[in-house]
Amino acid sequence: MASRGKTETSKLKQNLEEQLDRLMQQLQDLEECREELDADEYEETKKETLEQLSEFNDSLKKIMSGNMTLVDELSGMQLAIQAAISQAFKTPEVIRLFAKKQPGQLRTRLAEMDRDLMVGKLGRDLYTRQKVEILTALRKLGEKVLALDGIRC
Repeated sequence: MASRGKTETSKLKQNLEEQLDRLMQQLQDLEECREELDADEYEETKKETLEQLSEFNDSLKKIMSGNMTLVDELSGMQLAIQAAISQAFKTPEVIRLFAKKQPGQLRTRLAEMDRDLMVGKLGRDLYTRQKVEILTALRKLGEKVLALDGIRC
């Protein structure tokens, strides 16, 4: 009976992570299909998704105020949602990896972008914007960002 609370906490955390993943995937899909949508449809869909993120954030606040065992796990998700809403990060993939606290995968994505830039698969402007996002996410996760990563600290 003592483990019952842990099981429910784990299930709640899993459900919240899945909901966050679904919303982040929705944002990523929207960005990937941007060319296929007219401007109004894109803006309305993005607005609806950000509203859903805002509602999700409100739910997290309520949960966090009533259940202290979830605070640490939910704080990362809440930061990711706030970043998405405030547009601090514009790339859904970066938001997702930040929310899941996956600096290794952020660094892997950075290496992939370096390669894509070298072979001409990624434009310089997009590369620079996404690199800044990834390096910012790494720093917010408490990771050291070295001059080798492209900026001086």
